[in-house]
Amino acid sequence: MAVGCLLLAAVASWSGFLLVVAGRVIPGWLVGSALLLVLLVVMGTLAVRRRVTGRTPAGNRGVPARLVLALLGAAAGLGSAVGGVGDLTGGADYRLLEPPGPGGCRAVTRETSFLVAGRGEVYAVGAAGIGRRTGSWTADDGLRPIARGSYELHWGDDGGVLLVSGTPTDPVMSGLQEVACR
Repeated sequence: MAVGCLLLAAVASWSGFLLVVAGRVIPGWLVGSALLLVLLVVMGTLAVRRRVTGRTPAGNRGVPARLVLALLGAAAGLGSAVGGVGDLTGGADYRLLEPPGPGGCRAVTRETSFLVAGRGEVYAVGAAGIGRRTGSWTADDGLRPIARGSYELHWGDDGGVLLVSGTPTDPVMSGLQEVACR
């Protein structure tokens, strides 16, 4: 169980996916952090219980199993730290865009700004609430066009198209993005 949970936490931390739950956007690195924290609490509780009752764990874990657990834990922790620092230093702003598309498909954007460069990403979120990145754009002078409302989102039968616009002095590069929940 521990290996599976740590593997899931590492994948969640490094994969760049996100979740939408009850209209709130949860980045993958935060999901990985939560899984890692829950696993550490459970493992700590079990260790204390074994120590108090004097029981030894069933199936004594050897060095290779402990090494796998340590490596997966380190990967999950590092992935969560990298994702969290990236979001915090760039002031990441996640937005669930309106209107929703066919079949429950949604578009979520993530905008960051560092020094004089702005960056945005669009995620296609299926009915299950799991989003994957489908495109990105850059903006001059740290512009955040989604936050300013400078975008258009249109849906068709096969998905959506997001058009992100800048200003004449602060253009957006690669502002036409496909949003497909296939």
